Amino acid sequence: MKLLFIADPLESFNIKKDSTFVMMREAQSRGHVIYACEPQHVSWQTGGKVQAMVRQIRLTGEKPGWFTVEQESVVVLADFDGIVMRKDPPFDSEFFYATHMLSQAEREGAKVFNKPSALRDHPEKLSIMEFPQLLGPTLVTRDPAQIRAFHAEHGDIILKPLDGMGGMGIFRVGKDGMNLGSIIETLNHQGATSVMVQRFLPAIADGDKRVLIIGGKPVPYCLARIPQGNEVRGNLAAGGKGVARPLTARDRQIADILGPVLVERGLLLVGVDVIGDSVTEINVTSPTCFQEIADQMGCDVAALFVDALEAAIAQKS
Repeated sequence: MKLLFIADPLESFNIKKDSTFVMMREAQSRGHVIYACEPQHVSWQTGGKVQAMVRQIRLTGEKPGWFTVEQESVVVLADFDGIVMRKDPPFDSEFFYATHMLSQAEREGAKVFNKPSALRDHPEKLSIMEFPQLLGPTLVTRDPAQIRAFHAEHGDIILKPLDGMGGMGIFRVGKDGMNLGSIIETLNHQGATSVMVQRFLPAIADGDKRVLIIGGKPVPYCLARIPQGNEVRGNLAAGGKGVARPLTARDRQIADILGPVLVERGLLLVGVDVIGDSVTEINVTSPTCFQEIADQMGCDVAALFVDALEAAIAQKS
């Protein structure tokens, strides 16, 4: 099959950690032909079909120069057997516009994973609010008074922007309320920007777990991202230590609730963040941690993904 990966620049990949890289490598090992482009390479002209300037690549596995370009050409997206949308956050206006063009490509016959409309409909922090039975106390608001009332009720809280990634912009405020006003001003921009506020979960000391769900079914291992030193964030980008573990009974329960719902909506791959027994985010744009789980537990997550991708493409054919 001809598979197109829409992602960040290939030259920026850290192939020792990158999940898109191992997806490509696994697909190539099965004989599929790999193409790549960035969202800005997708275009749509009056009277024509959505197309992109793409590079056909072959992975060598060596760094630097871990891939070679076989050819470069403009291809109609519907001519690929499958398209994997793997652009990293943030979910900004350009990402939003890209999903609209990909939706048009779907109407022309393209098979896109994750489904573009599902990417639009599931903002990674806000989408958890649909599943209150899986959450700790959580508030989304622009109103500083509501944030202060939430703090007064719960004492120890976390504040974060809805469009953050990698732990950026996350603040903890304890019972003394130190700097709460300044943090609200920083995140809220005088009522212009929505803020997510959650009760602090002490279980973060044991890790912020990334539970991967592929084709509606959980990968049997998660990656617990454990904060280091005085850091409250477990994100690997913020210096957290990644420790792979088998799923707990609660992790599986969460996956069993979310998996069938999300795959039915067109989300082939999701990364659910779990602290203790509570879901904190549902990541849909470009979930990671494939290599860390594979390296530590011997579970070939990339193979599970390509299995599900092949099955999903066949189902749509």
